[in-house]
Amino acid sequence: MTAVSDLRFFTSADGDLAYRDTGTGDPVVLLHSGFTDHRVFDAQIPALAREYRVIAPDVRGHGASANASRPFRWADDLAALLRHLDTGPAVLVGVSMGGAIATDTVLEYPELVRAVVACGASTSEFEYTNPWVRGVQAEQAAALGAGDVEGWLTAFLRFVPGEHRGLDDVDPDVLRRVREMALGTLSKHTPDEENHHVPLTDTWPRVPKIDVPVLTVNGALDAPELVAEAERLAHTVPDGRSVTVEGVAHYPNIERPEAFTGIVAEFLRTL
Repeated sequence: MTAVSDLRFFTSADGDLAYRDTGTGDPVVLLHSGFTDHRVFDAQIPALAREYRVIAPDVRGHGASANASRPFRWADDLAALLRHLDTGPAVLVGVSMGGAIATDTVLEYPELVRAVVACGASTSEFEYTNPWVRGVQAEQAAALGAGDVEGWLTAFLRFVPGEHRGLDDVDPDVLRRVREMALGTLSKHTPDEENHHVPLTDTWPRVPKIDVPVLTVNGALDAPELVAEAERLAHTVPDGRSVTVEGVAHYPNIERPEAFTGIVAEFLRTL
């Protein structure tokens, strides 16, 4: 796990944002999934840092980064960080929420983006319709409303195996790590806290204008409509492709880290 001393902090317009910055070479930014933090890339950071400058931020409200006290957009935070570091264009590699952030950023700040890898993600306007996913989300909402942290965590962890596996089918260490990160982020917030995130709208009409290479990576066991939307993203941009990782759902980077790192490294070599 990341030592506190490995983290750096960028003083944004609304509090300090944490990030790791290691390695040298062309910049690669790793953007984590919701309710976790940069440590979801513990396997990828050292591997990619052998050839690239790897920047792995904690998204606002997650990990060691400040909570929002006023309206903000993901893309604006990332653009501010990249400009602070005087780096770019960078390759953005995002998982779940991080993939949506990568897509938002290439739409809003194309000059800062060299390529995009979106894992388990399409644009940030995606919403689940799958009954199983909606059921788990309802369990989370009910637990949160009741102040039942353990109930919320139990429901959240079900996204790791996905609909067609059980928790017993997943390496216990993977579940422990995801649980630890989610608990850390959840503990930063209160149930009645205002959500200051401002979503990006009208994304799909702009997707065909993305003029950098885009790779989508999907776990074969992930929600079918999410896989379909990710493949739609790959097929809509001028230079897009998609890859499927067998045997996993929403977190191939954690469950099959060597395969995920290899996919990303191969994509980077084509740029």
